Amino acid sequence: MQPMDTLYTAIASSTGRDGRAVSSDEKLDVRLAFPPELGGNGAGTNPEQLFAAGWAACFTSTLGAVGKEAKVATGAISVTAEISLGKDVSDGGFALSAVLRVKLPAHLQNETGRKLVEQAHAGCPYSKATRGNLPVELVVE
Repeated sequence: MQPMDTLYTAIASSTGRDGRAVSSDEKLDVRLAFPPELGGNGAGTNPEQLFAAGWAACFTSTLGAVGKEAKVATGAISVTAEISLGKDVSDGGFALSAVLRVKLPAHLQNETGRKLVEQAHAGCPYSKATRGNLPVELVVE
């Protein structure tokens, strides 16, 4: 693994899936709960939603930066991350999978837009961190 120059470190603590998650600066303070699909009451957010929100935000920013570097006006873009939790058939535990739905403006509904999305996926820190660890489907809309 290559060393990196740390620019920022986020710190958060959690008391578990049925508890709370709080960032060190207390800007994030959320109640956590199992979703009804997993037998919970759904009275709070869950790690999969938090992961989806973080990845979607990071990917959107990376896509904008990739467009700027390529001198392509991206316009209004949005990314919806779908994080699924399921049974891992290899060990019986749990595993994640992801779908990243990238909504591009009409002028990028072409090969250029698809290439920008692929470049963003290559450079996004969340995409890098998960590469080879979970299946990811890129959907350009």
